[in-house]
Amino acid sequence: MLMHEVKTQVDQQQFLQVAIDIYKNDTNWIRPLDKDIDEVFNPEKNKFFKRGECTRWILKDDTGKNIGRIAAFVNRQYKMEQPTGGIGFFECIDNQEAANFMFDFCRQWLQTRGMEAMDGPINFGERERWWGLVVDGFYSPLYGMNYNPTYYQALFENYGFKTYFNQICFAMSVDHKLEDKFYTRHAAIAADPNYRAVTIKKNQIEKFAKDFTYVYNKAWAGHGGGKSLEEKQVLKMFATMKPVMDEHISWFAYYKDEPIAIWINLPDLNQYFKHMNGKFGIFEKLKFVLLQKFGKCSRFVGVVFGIIPEFQGKGVDAYIIVEGAKVIQPMAKYQDYEMQWIGDFNPKMVNIAESLGTHRSRTLRTYRYLFNRNLEFKRHPILGVKKETEADLN
Repeated sequence: MLMHEVKTQVDQQQFLQVAIDIYKNDTNWIRPLDKDIDEVFNPEKNKFFKRGECTRWILKDDTGKNIGRIAAFVNRQYKMEQPTGGIGFFECIDNQEAANFMFDFCRQWLQTRGMEAMDGPINFGERERWWGLVVDGFYSPLYGMNYNPTYYQALFENYGFKTYFNQICFAMSVDHKLEDKFYTRHAAIAADPNYRAVTIKKNQIEKFAKDFTYVYNKAWAGHGGGKSLEEKQVLKMFATMKPVMDEHISWFAYYKDEPIAIWINLPDLNQYFKHMNGKFGIFEKLKFVLLQKFGKCSRFVGVVFGIIPEFQGKGVDAYIIVEGAKVIQPMAKYQDYEMQWIGDFNPKMVNIAESLGTHRSRTLRTYRYLFNRNLEFKRHPILGVKKETEADLN
């Protein structure tokens, strides 16, 4: 077997082709947009190259056939108890020897760069994309979410990877009636005219970007390693999201005109992109617009939910959710709602998700492999119990 480094455009296409070959008979797989994968490995597109380095390879058998692929990366701001690198974009035939060959190769690559452990499969980028191995819930993935055959779990665990944390997704039917306590808490807040909840408006993106930044920074910055966001970052993010936004499903709550809560959702873009075969040129963009207007998207996805500290525990969560439900449910546009994953190291957020009447829809897993096999393995610290040691990747 041979690890062939991806350098040329032909190599890049073969890197993509490995996944196409692996999933050719899997009807649940939705091919990611080629550009989304390519941009991860483009220093001009991926800001994480300013913090580290990344290389990817294709695994070839003795006949020259492509039988796997993998990437390894170092992020200097990924702070851990020991220097820890990452591996990701793993695809492999059902062969432990082939998987071990790639894992060994990446381990050696990372060791030469001072790393003492590797996490995987993770992304050379933000956590909300391409993070974790699916171990439960093998059905069509959300946009930007990993998907894999069931046998990948054995390939990782047989090599010696251990669970660092589980990533739990929660889902519910849109027509599900919330528990009575939500309406009781909502009524108490709604009786105060100082509170109001509104949907996002595309023609006021600058205002809502400013309000989002305010809530996000008060709710998360400084907590669990969270870093603050700049308004210009959020405005850029909102501008990117604007073409796919549904104004009815993203909500902001205010008290005396001060933004106090955000509930940001998007349509599940994979329900459109599954028709694109990985491409997003002029023809596909036109097709995307037509699908948005005339096609069907039955699921929307929870992206961010947050409340500033001064208003936590007062029922604002119930208020904004019920206000949203009063608009979203009568639309009958969506049948299902699924939240992006919550780490099992965050029991508070897990409890909030479960309190909505959701069910656990799928589980992904972030593994860790310590190079020194004699060291004690430790799982991700529980938030609120022990000080977080990992730097936020946002």
